[in-house]
Amino acid sequence: MKIVGIIAEYNPFHNGHRYHIETARRLSGCDFVVAAMSGSFVQRGEPAIFDKWSRAEMAVEAGADLVIELPFVFAVRSAQYFAAGGVRLLSALGAVTHLSFGAEHADLGALAKLAEAADEEATVRAVRDHLSRGVAYASGLGRALADRTGLAAEISASPNNILAIEYLRSLRRFAPAITPVPVQRQSAAHHDPAITGTVASATAIRKALTEGAVGKAEQAIPPVSAGLVRALLDGGEGPVEYSAFSQLILARLRLAPLASLAELPEMSEGLHYKLKEAALAATDLEELLATVKSKRYARTRLQRLFIHALLQSSKARMALFDAAGPLYARVLAFNSRGRSILRHIALSSAIPVITKTAHFLNSRTLSSGTLSPLQEMLGADILATDIHVLGRPNPRSRLGGLDFCRSPRCIPCRPSGV
Repeated sequence: MKIVGIIAEYNPFHNGHRYHIETARRLSGCDFVVAAMSGSFVQRGEPAIFDKWSRAEMAVEAGADLVIELPFVFAVRSAQYFAAGGVRLLSALGAVTHLSFGAEHADLGALAKLAEAADEEATVRAVRDHLSRGVAYASGLGRALADRTGLAAEISASPNNILAIEYLRSLRRFAPAITPVPVQRQSAAHHDPAITGTVASATAIRKALTEGAVGKAEQAIPPVSAGLVRALLDGGEGPVEYSAFSQLILARLRLAPLASLAELPEMSEGLHYKLKEAALAATDLEELLATVKSKRYARTRLQRLFIHALLQSSKARMALFDAAGPLYARVLAFNSRGRSILRHIALSSAIPVITKTAHFLNSRTLSSGTLSPLQEMLGADILATDIHVLGRPNPRSRLGGLDFCRSPRCIPCRPSGV
């Protein structure tokens, strides 16, 4: 069984994602596709526009065979940890043979050269020097890699290429037997705000959906996914917007002692003082971001920090999870081919496959506070979902505990391209 893995967010699923799945299957020669997908919150520190089960269903309807959840503790992290979490999760299944990822410059030789250079001590020193001068990590790494390799700076600095480099670094470290398969990104740029055809960025699609321009967004979404999007919008289950959490986050930042803020993931020395003062003076998140954001503290880093404050994450817990890697594979959606994959990985996986949350953690145990590492990691996913639903437009759909009552979506196989 040859399986190609994809690490994704599908926020929401669109035609570019469908192209990636189809191309990954063709280029890798694999018969099966497994996606490791972010759950309730995404790598930029924002809430997913729709719930994780619906986004997983969209992916399976459009070509994936199995979607599993990338745990929150890896999903809402900087590129290095996001990539490592995804690679380690897919590798732990013991059956994934290839990893495919999109890139603005899908030249595997150049990307591999950059990934190798990123691990060199001279590059690490150069990045530290850039950071000490107030440069954000991504920019610092891009500049250091351009200097070390002689390759154009835009190759190492573009958003998908940064992730591609991190995927290759993680493969070298954690899963050298998995074959990388880069796919050239099509048409729309990563954060292009406009929809001008059938392929658009997820940023542009989210913007259209939040502005009520559903018909425009549907140009860039597969028909089956568009139907699911319509149903979610009609039921008030989306769009879930970052602004919906403004008061919750401000309250958490105002309530938290300085010592607790200092221990948040990605909090650097001294930033917690500035953040505490800014949270008292701001009336919403945009004011807060405008006050704290700088060349060194990029918006995405601050947004991740705010979400970790909301869910009460800590550096110490993250360090333990980073050392352990993903401790389970949580199934969100699958088709009949995905069922075959599940039977296969039941014999090969180094971690348990979760289809029913209560078999591993129930609400009473979660409330007790006495949890195993697996239960702590799973508990973060559950809490993330319980917080995420509070951002739904329909108040009646904000009930918690969904992780205990939702089963993986089982979807019939569809002909390719439908």
